[in-house]
Amino acid sequence: MESKGNILIVDDNPANLQLLSQMLLKEGYRVRPVLDGERALAATYSQLPDLILLDVMMPEMDGYEVCAQLKAKPDTRDIPIIFISALNAIQDKIKAFKAGGVDYINKPFQMPEVLARVETHLALRRLQQQLEAANTALNQQNKVLQAQNEELDAFAHTVAHDLKNPLGMIIGYGDILSDYTCNLDEQGEECVIQLQQAATKMNDILDALLLLASVRKRQEIPQQPLEMGAIVEEALSRLKNEIADQRAEITLPESWPNASGYAPWIEEVWFNYLSNGLKYGGDPANDLPPHITLGYSHEEDGWLRFWVQDNGPGLIEAEQTRLFTPFERPEQAQTGGYGLGLSIVRRIVKRLGGRVGVISAPGEGSTFYFELPALMLQ
Repeated sequence: MESKGNILIVDDNPANLQLLSQMLLKEGYRVRPVLDGERALAATYSQLPDLILLDVMMPEMDGYEVCAQLKAKPDTRDIPIIFISALNAIQDKIKAFKAGGVDYINKPFQMPEVLARVETHLALRRLQQQLEAANTALNQQNKVLQAQNEELDAFAHTVAHDLKNPLGMIIGYGDILSDYTCNLDEQGEECVIQLQQAATKMNDILDALLLLASVRKRQEIPQQPLEMGAIVEEALSRLKNEIADQRAEITLPESWPNASGYAPWIEEVWFNYLSNGLKYGGDPANDLPPHITLGYSHEEDGWLRFWVQDNGPGLIEAEQTRLFTPFERPEQAQTGGYGLGLSIVRRIVKRLGGRVGVISAPGEGSTFYFELPALMLQ
């Protein structure tokens, strides 16, 4: 019959050793009895037991010292130790637990109690070992996944970078073709327009992929005071054509508060929030252009919340939970999109130690925000 567990019994009383050994052997345990602390340490180091029953009062080396030495070594510190002693004072029990014992049984002991304690702590030890094995396997799997993610990031970055040059040529030739639309029929002009739009979208996707890769790979992020007004103006200048085409109205605060962060990334956050507001703000069916309001507020925890509010159709709760996931976009929106923008925002702000979110309801528009620590000026 397979052993239920390997138990080391340590007691300087031969009668106690014999009684415990016989009862545990009868229950299917493998037993190793020793008479003193030195032999206990030697037996433990030669073959690790699953559990130790340890007497306290022994000559030369008492049970507390044996336990302390075992708990000091990595290979033996997790072995459960149950003290068995005639000492009944509370300070003796406290000393046993401080030394590293998991339980304490008073002498004269009752075998049903000893068996119950042994079974309980062996079961707990097996669960602990299973958990440790699962954690080890999980850590190994995480290392493999991390290596695969790094390879995938490097591959995506290389592909995106290598596609930039030929795509730039397509955009350039599309611009040249647009100068010759007078020689094309209506269908030809439409093809040139679609070519330019498709190439521009592809270029935006590649820029987004390159930015995502840089956010993930960069180890050190410089934190600096942010000139938020200049950062917002730069983001708006990148969107001036879209703003003009959609007749969008942009409202800005008179001034901005002091915050810290990494300016190039914060510009990308504003750019993506503003781009999102231009896409989903307003009501094209009723010729209502986007109205986008930018602002900030001081939060109770000392953080600053920066936000972009649009006059779009608003979002139901289920849509809000998916917005910052890559390649997701509002289901009811008719505007195209690839869902990378808000994912970029989330990654950037998280790397800066901040928070992102959205406040929205159907028919009430949406307010997208990000939060950063306030910069305390001396």
